[in-house]
Amino acid sequence: MNVANPGTPATPGLISEIPSRLFSKTWHSTHRCSRLCFLTKAQVRPATGLSQQIVRQHQHKARRRSFQAGVILAAAATASPEASSSNMSMLPLKIDFDNKGDPGVTLVTISGPDQADLLMQLTGAFNSLQLIVVAAEIITTPEGGVKDLFKVTDQQHQKIPEDDWASLSKQLLTLISATSRSSKPQIFGAAPAVEAKQIRQSAGQLQGGASALETAAAEMQQAASSLVAIERSIGELSEQGAESSAFTEAEVKRAEAAALLERRMAAMQAVMAARRNPPAQALEPQAARGPGADLRFQAGGATSSGPAAGTGLELILQGFNWESCKGDWYKTLKKQMPGIADAGFTAVWLPPPSDAVSAQGYLPRDYYNINSKYGTEAELRELLAVMHENGVKAIADIVINHRCAHFQEDGKWNKFGGRLAWDKSHICNNNPSFGGTGSHKPQEDYVAAPNLDHSQERVRKDITAWMKWLRNNVGFDGWRFDFVKGYAGEAVREYINGTVPLMAFGEYWDTCEYTDGVLNYNQDAHRQRTVNWCDQTGGTSAAFDFTTKGILQEAMGRGEYWRLVDGQGRPPGLMGMWPSRAVTFIENHDTGSTLNHWPFPWNHLGEAHAYQLTHSGTPCVFYDHYMNEALQKSIKALLKIRKRHGISNRSKVVVHKATNDVYAASVDKKIAVKVGPGNWSPSDDGLQIGQKDWKLATSGPNFAVWDALY
Repeated sequence: MNVANPGTPATPGLISEIPSRLFSKTWHSTHRCSRLCFLTKAQVRPATGLSQQIVRQHQHKARRRSFQAGVILAAAATASPEASSSNMSMLPLKIDFDNKGDPGVTLVTISGPDQADLLMQLTGAFNSLQLIVVAAEIITTPEGGVKDLFKVTDQQHQKIPEDDWASLSKQLLTLISATSRSSKPQIFGAAPAVEAKQIRQSAGQLQGGASALETAAAEMQQAASSLVAIERSIGELSEQGAESSAFTEAEVKRAEAAALLERRMAAMQAVMAARRNPPAQALEPQAARGPGADLRFQAGGATSSGPAAGTGLELILQGFNWESCKGDWYKTLKKQMPGIADAGFTAVWLPPPSDAVSAQGYLPRDYYNINSKYGTEAELRELLAVMHENGVKAIADIVINHRCAHFQEDGKWNKFGGRLAWDKSHICNNNPSFGGTGSHKPQEDYVAAPNLDHSQERVRKDITAWMKWLRNNVGFDGWRFDFVKGYAGEAVREYINGTVPLMAFGEYWDTCEYTDGVLNYNQDAHRQRTVNWCDQTGGTSAAFDFTTKGILQEAMGRGEYWRLVDGQGRPPGLMGMWPSRAVTFIENHDTGSTLNHWPFPWNHLGEAHAYQLTHSGTPCVFYDHYMNEALQKSIKALLKIRKRHGISNRSKVVVHKATNDVYAASVDKKIAVKVGPGNWSPSDDGLQIGQKDWKLATSGPNFAVWDALY
């Protein structure tokens, strides 16, 4: 039984049937033109007062990325001559170079017909050529074409010489066709993940079995042999005194061969892990969790010490995108709230409420002034009232790592106005641009605005008082903490304990683990760092599961569904290590929206939500996805299934299959779910969990969910 379409005709309008250009327009109108700004730390000038011209749409993004040397794009893939020729015939793109239009960079214009994942493929192609992308303007025309402008330099930050243009053009067209490299984010996973066609056809189940082991070993050996041959050829070129262009081309091939070998080694690691360990379920952490939370659990032996992800049955909607500040957003959400509640969402994450230098609110200035680009204070209070009438919790975006000053003192922006009239003594001394005289913080420094010194009791007291006002006077129910890598988790615990929210979760955005530009199979170290942060809060706060996002989009975008189980048979993200503290998400205003810094491949969004909404952890659905007509139908069906069966953030997940092209699991012995283009159903697989029969509950492109009938 082919459950990609399990016995029913395809439903018109499903996401797989929407061309990329139409999906872009359906998502929201502003998606048609987006600018990707990749800036160095030196390029992010300090956020100052009213006259700041630097505070634009992407300044918040620049501070999140804090690229030390821009986005330096490393090596990407080569394709066989036959494959390259074939793919290029389907990609009639025109590439133009210009060294006169900008004094500091080479302008590269790429025009032609649009297609799914072209942006990510272009990024991967620049990866391979060791070029630095300073900025890129991505434009999709109404007719379905693209005219994309990239500003690039070489590794020495110089323009590309005209003599290299012809060679670069040829290599770009070749490398667009395929790549084995993941697009490694420099910081916070910002760079888009490179998309590629599935590297190989399914070669049987990767969870044990002689055939799977044999196939993985053969592919790894072949990749290793290719790398050895290329490295030997480089040695021969050196002996022959070949021209530099020949070395450049050979190094590109070497980097890609190394990436391909790393990918094959990751597949072998998955096979061996599956042979060693039987299927398992996600459990609360044992050794993974440190003593901070455990000390708080001793009294009653509970596994919760604070609000964290709420009741365990919460369903969160991120109620905004990067463009929401451009309209009467509070009024818009007020009208939409009854429908949001009817869909099953129990909480809505709202944008930063305070007066800010940036329109999106992530450079706050006067905390107590809650008139913003999203609407007035009165409109915000009206929205919160409607949310409560519909039984929906209101989650405020709390931006307290940094604050922009109102005035200068000695030529530095460090004097604050409003009810919290702080001065330079409230600022950390890490960044001399602001002249702070507070302590030197060991956490990540945000270079674009004064960083607040959370080690001072008076600062923590003032922040707690403001948050109490938001909670008790304005009417917010919970907190989403922004940029928590910038201050201590112990401070977050104090703010939570002092304000008693119904929910609390933080943005601990950390880079995944990579080797030779390829996402590692084992991401335990990455998710452990998030566990450690939650532990620092005493378990009072949950955290976004960036590990699951990184793995899920790699698995689905590349046809490597074997990535969706870890070495112990559990889900590989934070949800597999501490599920009650994992807030799972597919996209947000940072990774998607009109910025597309780390976008999930759009043609896999349906199955991604099927995975997210059936598994443990607390799901957070992105506004753009929910408001897409085709996706909304699927999301609503999945939400109903989750609520009907009481799937919670602690639900027990048992993985039954994870191969190249299919992943299957059962949850709480109530449902079974499969994602991926491969065939699988619980009946055909003979899955027995005590049920009498299985009934298909919902399905879509590459996914299906079944109810267990008792």
